[in-house]
Formats: sequence, structure tokens, C-alpha cells
Amino acid sequence: MTRIFGPRRNHLYDVLSTLVQDPNFGSFFEPAFPIYGSDFLQPRRKSPSPVLPPLAAAGKARRSLTLSLSKPLHVSKAVSFSADGVKARSLITCRAYEADRSEPISESSAAPSEAARKLKIGIYFATWWGLNVIFNIYNKKVLNAYPFPWLTSTLSLAAGSLIMLISWALRIAETPKTDLDFWKSLFPVAVAHTIGHVAATVSMSKVAVSFTHIIKSGEPAFSVLVSRFILGETFPPSVYLSLLPIIGGCGLAALTELNFNMIGFMGAMISNLAFVFRNIFSKRGMKGKSVSGMNYYACLSIMSLVILTPFAIAVEGPQMWAAGFKEAMSQIGPQIVWWMAAQSIFYHLYNQVSYMSLDEISPLTFSVGNTMKRISVIVSSIIIFRTPVQPVNALGAAIAILGTFLYSQVLQTPSDREAIIACQRNFTRLIFDKRLTTL
Repeated sequence: MTRIFGPRRNHLYDVLSTLVQDPNFGSFFEPAFPIYGSDFLQPRRKSPSPVLPPLAAAGKARRSLTLSLSKPLHVSKAVSFSADGVKARSLITCRAYEADRSEPISESSAAPSEAARKLKIGIYFATWWGLNVIFNIYNKKVLNAYPFPWLTSTLSLAAGSLIMLISWALRIAETPKTDLDFWKSLFPVAVAHTIGHVAATVSMSKVAVSFTHIIKSGEPAFSVLVSRFILGETFPPSVYLSLLPIIGGCGLAALTELNFNMIGFMGAMISNLAFVFRNIFSKRGMKGKSVSGMNYYACLSIMSLVILTPFAIAVEGPQMWAAGFKEAMSQIGPQIVWWMAAQSIFYHLYNQVSYMSLDEISPLTFSVGNTMKRISVIVSSIIIFRTPVQPVNALGAAIAILGTFLYSQVLQTPSDREAIIACQRNFTRLIFDKRLTTL
């Protein structure tokens, strides 16, 4: 290693000290980046040059980095000092790592970690869709043999709450750190979640599973209308245009449904409206709350269970449940118990996986995944239950689902572009080349 004396050594130390002490200097997702020795050791030029080069030139000289301002950056080591410009350029390799890590991450691990993340997301999506299909099948079987949607909804929430309480007690899952403010902010979310869950179950007890999900694909229309007329938010024309196929497709499917039922139709519509308010309350009340997606849904299930239980008893009651269960046992046999347990457990599992996936993906990706989930549920339920479908009815469903996909695209694209532009602007503050020696 070449020893450096005099003002050049002091200048190098000053630059490195400024680099690590700058409070605006964030952490890089790229774990290591080179700083060439000649950048610091070449003689000063007579005419001063700007500290920061143009963005285009810098992009050619340095590979692109992804910037995050969430964590400070540490310089772990500097090696290969050299002032010789004849040989191949020696490097001062500064290995950067985040403050909560003990050592730098090798560059070779970047590609495998990205591939592992994509594989993890793919597993989440496949599990989410599969569990949702299984839940809808068993849920419909239970409701056909035991038509008590209020009790069925209560059992679904109870199973999920019991699973998470056992997981917390056995330390299988990390116990959430909550306070009174957390539960206060969660209460309106739980009320809306309870209404939406019961309404959807009531709908499925009256109409085909495919029809319920076709109507529920119209949720984006309710979201835009509520945001526009109640919250006063505005949207670009492309968002309103994307609602036309959603509304038209749902209307066409409803008009051509062979087994149309008004209670089933209204149940799906109320579920849409309730889930829109659930999302609004969740965004407003959960800002700054550090609870994982899995634990958040677990707390939501527990509070919804507390809210729903007295209403289920008042609407249906133990006497009706006992009489209905006796009749179901005589017709189906003990298998009805397995169906009820399966629909309750799979309801919690598919919702838990969907909330866990939100920790890994963007809202846009989640919206696209939710659209594909509805397609898988509609197609599988038609095949398994042999639901008669007219061509016009299928066309309406396809138009509605296409509209949902278009809505997710036009709604999220502008915000994604703004985020990218903001990241690029922050990055330009940290780009430097060999003209840094003019400082």
C-alpha cells in the first residue's frame, strides 16, 4: 500500500470525514462502490470546476445506485491507495453498509437476494390465490348445507383470533407492541371490516360465488366515488374512464345472471362500500404505527370478533344454530364439521398471507394480484359448482375485471413516477467525480 504524506493525505482524510459526517448522506442499497485514488491525488487544476457534474455525464462515469435516506452510511475500510496514473487505475474501495449491519454485504449477494425476493413474492401470490380459492369452495359448501352467514362469519374471525393468540403465546410469531391509541385507531377499521365481511358472506349464501366476486370487482368504482364526493379528492380523467368498463361489466353480469337474488346482490354492494371505508380509515389511523402486516390483521380480527359476536347472537341466535346444525348433520353427516373448520381456518390464512404480501410489494402490484385472484376464484367456482353461465354473463364479468385492472394501472402510475423523480433528485446531490479535488 502506498504511503501518502503531506497535504494530499490531509485532503483525503478531510474528504472522507465530510462524507461520513454529512447528515444528508443516506444509505445505498448497492453495498459497495469504488472511489478512485486518482480522484483525490491528482494535482489541482488552475481553473476550478464544479463540484457536481451533470447528471448525464455522471451516469456514464459511475454505475447507477439506488438511494435511501432512511439510514446513515458508514465507511468500513479503504484499501489500495495509489497515485500512479500509468498503471491500471488503483481503487480506494469504500465499503458502505447500513447502520444496523455489522459488516458490508458483498456485491455478489445483490443478484441472489433480488432473485430470492422475487421468489418469495411469487410464493406469496400463489399461496394467497390458492388459499382464497379453497376458502370460497368450503365457504359455499357450508352455506349451502348450513345457511347461517352471521355464525359462519363469526367462526371465521374466531378461528383466526385463536390461531394468532396461540402463536403469540408460544412465541411462534412476535407479539405486537400496541397501546390504547392503536386500538382506538383500529376500531373504525374493525367496524368497516366486520360489515364488509358479513355482507359478503350473506351474499354468498344467496347467490353463486362467481356472481358475488363479479360484483365485488366493482369496488374501485365505490372507492373513487367516496373519495371524490365525501373526501373531496380529485382524479385524472383516465381514472374516471377506467370506471366505465367496471360499472358496465358488473351491470351486464347482474342483468344476465340466471340465479339473481336481490339480497345477494345488495350484500356484495354493501361489502364493496364497507371495504372502501375500511381502507380509508386504515390509511388515516395507522400512520406511524409500527405493526407488521400479519399482526395488524390479527388485531383486526380480534376486534372484529368482539364487535360481531353480540350481533350474530341477536340476529340468528343459538336456537336457530342448534336446529340448523341438527338438520345439516342428518343430511351431510359429520363432514359438515370439517367443512366449517376448513372455511374458518382458510379464511384467516388467505387474509394473513395477503397482508404479509403488502410488506413486500407495492400497492400497484397488490392491486394486480387482487384482480388475478378474483379471476382464479370465479373460474374455479364455476368449474367446481358447475354454475351455468351464459356467454353474455361471461362477457360482463370479463369487462368488469378488465376495468379493474386498468383502474389499478392508471391510478398508481403517476405516484410511481413522482417517487422515481424524487429519488433521482436526491441522488444528484451525492454524485462526484475526480473534480472533487477542487474543494
